[in-house]
Amino acid sequence: MANGGPVEHGYPHLETVRAAITALYKRLSYDTIQTFSSSVLPADVAFCDTDDLYLGAQRVARELVRHYRLPDARLVVGFREMQHAANVELAAGPEYFVELNDRFRTHRRDIGAALAHEVMHVYLHRLDLSFQGTRDNEILTDTATTYLGAGWLLLDAYREDSASSQKLGYLTPEEFGYVLAKRALVFGEDPSIWFTSPQAYEAYSRGMAKARHDEQQPPLTAAGWAGRRRYARDRRHAQDTHAASRPGVPYTFTPDGRGPLRVSFPCPTCHQRIRVPVRGHVRARCGLCRTVLECDT
Repeated sequence: MANGGPVEHGYPHLETVRAAITALYKRLSYDTIQTFSSSVLPADVAFCDTDDLYLGAQRVARELVRHYRLPDARLVVGFREMQHAANVELAAGPEYFVELNDRFRTHRRDIGAALAHEVMHVYLHRLDLSFQGTRDNEILTDTATTYLGAGWLLLDAYREDSASSQKLGYLTPEEFGYVLAKRALVFGEDPSIWFTSPQAYEAYSRGMAKARHDEQQPPLTAAGWAGRRRYARDRRHAQDTHAASRPGVPYTFTPDGRGPLRVSFPCPTCHQRIRVPVRGHVRARCGLCRTVLECDT
């Protein structure tokens, strides 16, 4: 939790974020992810200063348990002084103890954001889905929270001005915006209407531009002129030398025995790699997220 200190920006964790989206589709399946088409609504996790602190926190926790479809999980929420925003004890269940930083006693509007991350820890624990190392596992948790409809709360908790700053989670604001944009493009949802933080809206806009850029990479037909020209040059080189593509491009050419050259590239939705023959216009369907892609190979 950045509290008054510098906030990291940009996309330093982008590859781990993309791997987390792929892992979600693989572990949950396309059909299960579709059941999360509706995000947590602001009214469901609203917290007034007049609400009882503990009863209100329990109410918000129950709403997030409902959203993640964990009906047999019970969360007991407490508060104590700590360095991090929150912590959850991942026991066998069905009862889980969540501790929130004491600062949330007076910053109640962000209790939903902190609990969204901690309840996702319970969800992933029950799925037995994790990444190696604390850093990557926390990035997985932030990504899953956001992609499954509660992470807009984490981005909205980001506020920064010349005198102070606050950010929850391990992702940068732009990375939260990127995952939110990925979700918005799949479900046709606009989470920006729920933001109360102007900095959150700016980060979401930058993340959306990054997500759109994923959809404009060759060999996809939506690629721009410069990308198509670079792709054509790399394809000619691969056909002449049978060498893989140069570093820094998302696609890779590989020979296929006596058949045509093939190109592999990441699906712009789930980032699973797709492999198709190099033979002009090709329509490909991602087997993981079922996205239909128009390609000019």
